[in-house]
Amino acid sequence: MEPAKMFYTIGEVADMYKVNTSLIRFWEKEFDVIKPQRNKKGNRLFTRSDVDYFHQIYHLVKEQGFTLQGAKDRLKHKALEGSDAKFEAVKTLKNIKTFLLDLKENL
Repeated sequence: MEPAKMFYTIGEVADMYKVNTSLIRFWEKEFDVIKPQRNKKGNRLFTRSDVDYFHQIYHLVKEQGFTLQGAKDRLKHKALEGSDAKFEAVKTLKNIKTFLLDLKENL
C-alpha cells in the first residue's frame, strides 16, 4: 500500500479509478463538495478528502448505477445524516484486499 499524500494530481486521481482526467474535471464541476486547490501553474491539487468524495461518486455512479442527480442527492443526504457505514466498510475491505494481494505478490 502506498502512503497517504497531502495532495494528488488530477492524473493520479484518474489512475486510481481508471478513468480519464476529463471525467475527473467534469465531476469536479458537477459536485460542489470537491474543491481542489491550485498550484502556481494552475494545476489542480486534490486533498485526501476530495479523493474520498471521488471514491463515493465513483461507487455511486459506476458501481451502483446512480444518475449524477441521484448521486448528488445521495451525497447531500449522507452529509445530513453523517457517514455511511456501509460505504466505509466496503472501502476498508477493498484496502484490506489490496494489502493482502500486495503481500501475496511479495512472498
